[in-house]
Amino acid sequence: MDFAPTDDQLEIERAVESICTRFDDDYWRTRDRDGGFPHDFHAAFAEAGWLGIAMPAEYGGAGLGITEAALMMRTISASGAGMSGASAIHMNIFGLHPVVINGTPEQKARWLPPLIAGTHKACFGVTEPNTGLNTLRLKTRAVRQGDRYVVDGQKVWISTAQVADKILLLARTADPDPKAPSRGLSLFYTDLDRSKVEVREIDKHGRKAVDSNQLFIDGLEIPVEDRIGEEGRGFEYILHGMNPERVLIAAEAVGLGRVALKRAARYANERIVFDRPIGKNQGVQHPLAERWIELEAADLLTMRAAWLYDQGKPCGAEANAAKYFAGEAGFKACETAVLTHGGMGYSREYHVERYLREAMLTRIAPISPQLILSFIAEKVLGQPKSY
Repeated sequence: MDFAPTDDQLEIERAVESICTRFDDDYWRTRDRDGGFPHDFHAAFAEAGWLGIAMPAEYGGAGLGITEAALMMRTISASGAGMSGASAIHMNIFGLHPVVINGTPEQKARWLPPLIAGTHKACFGVTEPNTGLNTLRLKTRAVRQGDRYVVDGQKVWISTAQVADKILLLARTADPDPKAPSRGLSLFYTDLDRSKVEVREIDKHGRKAVDSNQLFIDGLEIPVEDRIGEEGRGFEYILHGMNPERVLIAAEAVGLGRVALKRAARYANERIVFDRPIGKNQGVQHPLAERWIELEAADLLTMRAAWLYDQGKPCGAEANAAKYFAGEAGFKACETAVLTHGGMGYSREYHVERYLREAMLTRIAPISPQLILSFIAEKVLGQPKSY
């Protein structure tokens, strides 16, 4: 059992930190206030070759694992970029995993290099307004007409759709079958044709730099060669991306919690009240210490889930547990950071209020804490299925 990162992993963290120093706190505060996708941040990671960290080397990627990807995303978040920075490149890391595993050589050669090079941006089109997390009940329909599919329907909470060139789209190609509920959905990776897809941005609580959207799809034509794998098996394919996504979200939550805790500890040493630093008071010290312990535990859960995935071992429970615990630990750390700053924690000047708003995202997306608990109760503890 070895908990030490390798020299190569340490070098990844140093290299990522070096890029992040070019995008300081003021940069992210401005992006949070004004919105607008951080294209220069995305381009910096593309130029350095990091967008393909977990993509195959033969298509321009680094060929590394989810462990290394998690270290990168944790470092980005912990730099102060938070979920705004992490979400700007998040899709590149895990989103096309179904293509890596199930795509044809022609599809990989056509799709992966532009994504890795940063010339294409992609969005992830799964969630719908009336189905939420019940993916098997998706209603967006793809009807085959000769050598193409015609798609109609709606999607919601689709990140980066304002700037994306491509969409990884899950749509129904057959009616639901109670005997085979996971069949009937097909997975496509295709052009986001804005003449057929209306993209409406959602005004939201935080992470304004990375847009979230509702999509209205009316007659989107998709060539058959843009379908991934067999028709009707899209849900099966998309599962390949779910565990990596949970691991990466967990790593980002840990990083966000760490930068918040770092700021809080520094403020507690500097802020003098009643002729002493407030950090001398146990009422301030102890919550900070508790948050550190929780973040360290969350990091261990996350790294274990990443290791299991990279070893090809089952990791559904571990990936979900990491996402749950890290989401909670990161949020509590950000909340404690605001409270440590007192009234100034409510000020944008100290950044911690932004961290707290962004930390809420890691708790509720891409899967709710309640559904994670139900999953673990059923799959690990043998309880009856509740959903």
